[in-house]
Amino acid sequence: MERTVTVAIEEGLHARPAALFVAAAQEAPADVTISTGGEPVPADSILSIMTLGAKAGDTVTLATEGDSDDDAAALDSLEAFLQQKVVS
Repeated sequence: MERTVTVAIEEGLHARPAALFVAAAQEAPADVTISTGGEPVPADSILSIMTLGAKAGDTVTLATEGDSDDDAAALDSLEAFLQQKVVS
């Protein structure tokens, strides 16, 4: 299962937003990867997320290996996170 999402967070996936994204990915019921067009990286790894350098307006791809309700729920949650303009 795969989803393409545009990052709306004003500061992109840097520092605090990246840490919050990773925390959300760690709580997800499925393993998720994220990519910006290159090799996918684990969504639950802060170092991997920081190296992506995703900025506001960039398109990322979220993916899971399965096609279950858990996979869909994980993608829904992370997609909603990325579509926020401001992370609180």
